[in-house]
Amino acid sequence: MQVATWNVNSIRTRLTHVINWLASNPVDVLCLQETKVIDLDFPKTPFEELGYYLYISGQKAYNGVALISRSPLEEVSMGFTPFIGETKGEKFDVQKRVITAVINQVRIINLYVPNGSELGSEKYEFKLLWLELLKNYLTAIQDKTSQELCVCGDFNIALEDKDIYDPRGKENHILSTPAERQALQNVLSIGLKDAFRKFTTEGNHFSWWDYRSAGFIKNKGWRIDHIYLTPKLYEQAISCKIDIEPRKLLKPSDHTPVIVEF
Repeated sequence: MQVATWNVNSIRTRLTHVINWLASNPVDVLCLQETKVIDLDFPKTPFEELGYYLYISGQKAYNGVALISRSPLEEVSMGFTPFIGETKGEKFDVQKRVITAVINQVRIINLYVPNGSELGSEKYEFKLLWLELLKNYLTAIQDKTSQELCVCGDFNIALEDKDIYDPRGKENHILSTPAERQALQNVLSIGLKDAFRKFTTEGNHFSWWDYRSAGFIKNKGWRIDHIYLTPKLYEQAISCKIDIEPRKLLKPSDHTPVIVEF
């Protein structure tokens, strides 16, 4: 089974890119982030014509996540609330950042982690709280199910220095501050492992490049799109790669797909 994650930075803007990529890379499940469209306006037909099923949780102009699957998915839910309750999850679920479903006894969890804006801002504090809640959410899933987990998406965190083209000053740079890294490490402590690092240990491999300053051409990138697996699924993984080809297209997303196979 192949699962891919891709922050498309507006599905309507990048629709042709995504459809063409799927036609050439018929993964079993494609996890999208930053779809930036309400559910009613999501462009479903082109995916359905390729034989895919759609499960979407969107909002106008911001955020938004979707699961695009070659087979019907089971136990589909959106947001934190279904597993941790309204009291803890409701205010965070206003932003559409979480969607999960089960396929072949594997639970896919597709995330769009908040960016955080800048160190010390309200959005930064919200990001840290969101990650704390994410750990509670994943723990609740583990407590209530016996499923293997594939947790993927745009995490907006470069966990190691080698995930950044130039890590100088990282401690004051959003996406790489010590508090963000520690918050993600706390999430991973429930037993999640980085699928990409199972196969590629060296640096200079990135999934996001700033549109400015010829970031992609100069390979001034960051690896902030991740796929994390529970131990049994991690052992079953046979490849995990970053496909940079879509980033070469005209008017691309600033992110590119990451694909795991197990």
